[in-house]
Amino acid sequence: MRIGEFAQRAGTTPRALRFYEAQGLMPAERSANGYREYGEDDLRLVSEIQTLRTVGFSLDDTRSFVECLRTGHETGDSCAESVEVYRRKLEEVEACLRDLGAVRATLMDKLAEATARTGTCVVPAEEGLR
Repeated sequence: MRIGEFAQRAGTTPRALRFYEAQGLMPAERSANGYREYGEDDLRLVSEIQTLRTVGFSLDDTRSFVECLRTGHETGDSCAESVEVYRRKLEEVEACLRDLGAVRATLMDKLAEATARTGTCVVPAEEGLR
C-alpha cells in the first residue's frame, strides 16, 4: 500500500513515516515509479515504534526492537538487545524517581518550615477576587 493509506492505517502521518525511513528504522520498498510501498508487516514495526515512544523511549531506543521484529521474531522484545534496552530504561526511570523523591522531601521540609514560621497562609479577600 502507498504511504497515505499506510499512514492512515498505522495511525500516523506520512511525514513521520518518511522520518522513520530517514532514521533507518523503516526502509520502504519502492515501486517502479518511485512511490514508497508498505506491507502488512510494516504495520507491526510502526506499532512497535509508537508503543515504545508512548512510554518515553527515544527513536534510537526503538532500534533493537525494530531489528528484532525484522529478523522474524514475533515480538520486538524477544531479542537480548531489546531486553537490555528495557533494563537501561528502567534504571533511568528509577534514577528519575529517586531525584523526584529528593525534590519532594525538600519541598515538604520547606513547606513545614514556612508554615511553622507564619502559620496558615491566608489570602486577603481582595487578592482572592483577582
